[in-house]
Amino acid sequence: MGVPSGNSTNGKKIFMQRCAQCHSYESGAKHKVGPNLSGVVGRKAGTASGYTFSDANKKKGVTWSDSTLYDYLENPKKYIPGTKMVFAGLKKSQDRADLIAYLQTI
Repeated sequence: MGVPSGNSTNGKKIFMQRCAQCHSYESGAKHKVGPNLSGVVGRKAGTASGYTFSDANKKKGVTWSDSTLYDYLENPKKYIPGTKMVFAGLKKSQDRADLIAYLQTI
């Protein structure tokens, strides 16, 4: 199927409503409950410096790309059983695509 085209403006709104309470996004900003997401696209899971990830996240061995993020964001606990992330996920395909489009900009 692939990842649909996303709208980064809509993705920023989704990020601010659903993600910003637990994740920072500015380059160099401190981690919150979750890791800073600046530069997340292209980064290997479990490797943000200074953040303590679950063993499950570190062992997953994925590099965050459009397709891996798309699958993860639908249901994080199903994609990485044992993750610390409590977020239930984004069920709407377009919401995930829009969020990923925004994550590519930060």
